[in-house]
Amino acid sequence: MPPRRRVPVAAGRSAVERWRSEGADTAREDVATAVRYTLEELATVAPGRSVEVRVPPYGAVQCVEGTTHTRGTPPNVVETDAQTWLEVATGLVSWQSAWDAGSLRVSGHRADLDQHMPLA
Repeated sequence: MPPRRRVPVAAGRSAVERWRSEGADTAREDVATAVRYTLEELATVAPGRSVEVRVPPYGAVQCVEGTTHTRGTPPNVVETDAQTWLEVATGLVSWQSAWDAGSLRVSGHRADLDQHMPLA
């Protein structure tokens, strides 16, 4: 079952485009919408609950098929900042480059999301 959308697709795509064109000058609201939209896209293309992706303070999503986790800290976690997440999600920076640079904090054997990137 696909995840329930909270960000309308048109609004999410517009926010991503504004982020692409404005960069660091993008309004916080647009960054938040772009992050949430791309997290929802990830949950759509890689449904499941074995990996948790966190982009504080904007959102988190569970994705990727496999063993689910219901209590405490999940064994497969990806955490990053909004700028890095949007760069990876849109293909401006590769997953591997961000990982090598230490911009992605990744734990667990299922947490490599390279095959699902870019999203938007």
